[in-house]
Amino acid sequence: MGDAEGISGYIGVNWVSGGAAGVLRLGSLGAGLMGQYKYQGRGRAQDALGGWSLDGKSILITGGTGSFGNAMVARIIRTWKPRRLVIFSRDEMKQYEMEQRFPCATYPYLRYFIGDVRSRERLEMAMQDVDYVVHAAAIKHVPIAEYNPFECIQTNIIGAQNVVQAALHAKVKRVMALSTDKAVSPINLYGASKLAAEKVFVAANNLSGRLPTRFAIVRYGNVLGSRGSVLPLYRRLIAEGADSLPVTDERMTRFWISLPQGVDFVLSGFARMTGGEIFVPQIPSMRITDLAHALAPHLPVRVVGIRPGEKLHEALITESEAPHTFVDHASGHFVIMPSFKGWESAKPELASSALEAVAEDFSYTSNHNDQWLDAASLQSFLAEEAL
Repeated sequence: MGDAEGISGYIGVNWVSGGAAGVLRLGSLGAGLMGQYKYQGRGRAQDALGGWSLDGKSILITGGTGSFGNAMVARIIRTWKPRRLVIFSRDEMKQYEMEQRFPCATYPYLRYFIGDVRSRERLEMAMQDVDYVVHAAAIKHVPIAEYNPFECIQTNIIGAQNVVQAALHAKVKRVMALSTDKAVSPINLYGASKLAAEKVFVAANNLSGRLPTRFAIVRYGNVLGSRGSVLPLYRRLIAEGADSLPVTDERMTRFWISLPQGVDFVLSGFARMTGGEIFVPQIPSMRITDLAHALAPHLPVRVVGIRPGEKLHEALITESEAPHTFVDHASGHFVIMPSFKGWESAKPELASSALEAVAEDFSYTSNHNDQWLDAASLQSFLAEEAL
């Protein structure tokens, strides 16, 4: 596939071919997409929904007052007229602040619902007459999860189980759970808990029976501009007149996606899912040192050392997942299918779909990526997304 236009429709980006910048094997996807990343707007993201709509539907977002929840709500109210949009979170102050931004007087279908994913009963109450659920609630910070393991497990694993059981009880149509590259070959509790959550949501499709409820997952990398990410940290340090920017290791690389891209990817997943899939976008990588230099070329970097539970490079797909991984050429994303026995016979549409198996030794890691952000493309990326 030499034309990158099909890929741009899924997460709203276009790729510019250049020199080889990695050894990522995409099977028959082709090497013509290797090179620098150039952001050219979100363009055809709406087209990727294929006519799928949230008009007249009821949606619930767990962790809805976080960075992702705010971006998701903004996207939904800009595009559709839902019957009900429920913001489910446990922080009353964040709910109050969000209500100032999205007032119920202006958006009468909004509902601000105090609750915790640790409470199945509260989730069941909140999901009454809900069509779609986005599960974004999680304890996400690696050091905090390491220091508070019981709390991490209660929210990220037991919370996932509660979401599944409440969705089945309420006969929700579709549930999409957010995951992370840290769930792939995890070395910290946060990643391990998200891996367990992935397993919970994939296996939940076995419990649906004749119910309409289906579960799927999106898995992507670091979100530029989200609370707690390195971008606002660096900007704060620059504004405060710092004489250097901290990096944990000069070799470190990460996958990057913007909040609007992440939201569009989740919505497109809803439009495509049949149950059990893990959707993975094709997104660019960047070295942390390059990010620091792009934001403050006048400042040196200061190496502070890798934190406990932190990797040099992240992975979105491992070689062990390759036998169950497919690439969608038309949309430019990967789909990891469940590995348990009997899944192929239960998914006859695979035989006639646009999905194509990747190479047996395929893997997708941030240091072996075909797409890289440099300083110019990062600035274009940030300006277009108003980050």
